[in-house]
Amino acid sequence: MSDTVQAAIDEAVRNNDVVLFMKGTPTFPQCGFSSVVVQILDVIGADYVATNVLDDQDVREGIKVYSDWPTIPQLYVKGEFVGGCDIIREMYESGELKEVFAEKGVTLGG
Repeated sequence: MSDTVQAAIDEAVRNNDVVLFMKGTPTFPQCGFSSVVVQILDVIGADYVATNVLDDQDVREGIKVYSDWPTIPQLYVKGEFVGGCDIIREMYESGELKEVFAEKGVTLGG
């Protein structure tokens, strides 16, 4: 994996409070798992930056290396990898997801 791709991913994760690497876009998710995470973020009122990994195969593979996590979507809050779809869903259902945002100082709407 190229250092340039890893550096670009790292920059996106570090320079934005909340980043979602997903298949598709928030308005047109292209996989069910990405759609679930978008819906959860929208319900809790999270302001986030989304990266469509389908636009760039290097980013699609590079994010898996960056996080050492094999699947997409991947959610980052304040530079920290939070999880994929199943983890985000479980955290949302338990109320833990909102706690993570609060602990990191990220304000939620809604």
